[in-house]
Formats: sequence, C-alpha cells, structure tokens
Amino acid sequence: MFGPIKPVRRIYHRLFNKDRALVRALAGIIGSTPDNIRLYKLSLTHTSFARQSAAGKHETNERMEFLGDAILGAVVAELLFRKFPYEDEGFLTEIRSRIVNRESLNLIAMKIGLNLLVKVDTTSNSMRHKSVNGNALEALVGAIYLDKGYNTTRDFILGKLIKPHIDLHNLVNTTANFKSKLIEWAQSQNLDIRFEIVKRKQQGNTTEFTSEVYIDDKPIATGVGLSKKKADQAAAEKGLTFLKIS
Repeated sequence: MFGPIKPVRRIYHRLFNKDRALVRALAGIIGSTPDNIRLYKLSLTHTSFARQSAAGKHETNERMEFLGDAILGAVVAELLFRKFPYEDEGFLTEIRSRIVNRESLNLIAMKIGLNLLVKVDTTSNSMRHKSVNGNALEALVGAIYLDKGYNTTRDFILGKLIKPHIDLHNLVNTTANFKSKLIEWAQSQNLDIRFEIVKRKQQGNTTEFTSEVYIDDKPIATGVGLSKKKADQAAAEKGLTFLKIS
C-alpha cells in the first residue's frame, strides 16, 4: 500500500536539493536569495540545451536576454549620464557600448562564476556558443528584474558587475592604437589583413558602425564604434584578444 511513497519521496528530495544548491549559488552571485527560482532556471537555459531536452519553443533564455539587455543598457546609461555631466551623447554611447559588449559581458560572467551554472549543449561547436555566458548574464539581469524589481536589479548591476569589474577611468583614457598593432603583427607573419565596415545603425543624431577584421580573408573579430575609425579600433582590440597577442 505504501510502496510507491519512498521512490516519490527520493525524487522529491533530489529535485529539492538540486534547487537548493542552485538557490545558494545564485544568492552568492546576486547578493540576495531568489524568490522565484523558475525565472532563474530559465535565464540559465541556452537554446541548444532546450532543444536537446525537447523543451518548448520559448523555454530558453532568449526572451529573458532581450529584457536584461534593455535594463542593463539603461542602468549603465544612467551611471554614465550622472558621472560625466559635460560629455556629449556620442561619448556616452561609445563608453556604454564598450562596457556592455559581448566580450566584456562574457568576461564578467566568468568572473562571477555564472558560467558554471549555464545549461548548454557542450556537444555543439556553434559559433553562437562563444557568447553563451554573456547572454546568460543579460538573461540573469532580466530574471532579477522580474523577481525583485528595478531597484534591486540596479543595485546588482552597479554593485556586483560594474564597480568590481569595470575600470571606468582606464576605459575612458585608453588610447592604445590597436589597429596599428594588429596590422604590424599580420605583416610580420606575412598575412593579409583588412578591415571592413559591415553594418551602419542610426541612433538619433549618431551613426553606429560595425567593423569586421579579416586575416587571410577569414573574419576573426568585430567591433562597434561611433565612427569608422573607432569601430576599426574596437575590432582590432578584440582581434588581438582572439589571437592572444599582448
């Protein structure tokens, strides 16, 4: 009569303990205990994993990522607006893009240990997976917003992401000529190198350019800037990182 109870109980405890471990890990990252764990589970589920697990079409972190991206951008925009009261829109947009670009978010996600919690199909070698941790960080921001509200999310972004991991002074004052350095390296290796503007996006009175750098006709990195020169520099900086050239 009571035979099935023990297996059910074991399953319940296994799932409960698994959630408890996730709650504990997230609390360490966020700084407060999650209330709705389902939101956070969703924020950590990459599309590849959902497909592998035969989950529903929307049971991935893509929509949460969309929400988190907007909130992250707004919080960083407010920070820069207040910190640099005499700078123009172009300057503020440029610095914001350098803070919230994929490479920066990927690095921050790994520093806070979020990469250890993301569910992704590791058997796939898709190029999209290179941004999985940064995307999950944006999705996490979205989950915190839905779970805790704007003020808690803002405190998390500023206190746990920006202040410990972004050196604003260094970011603003970095004037290294990454493009020249990458060109010199390519020439020393007898490799062809070229930069190409692959996208233009109008934002109010400014135009955002996306540059892609090619080594022997193979794309290795892209960069965004508010001029072609700045976009090339951003692409070159990422290219140097990709090629592990210090």
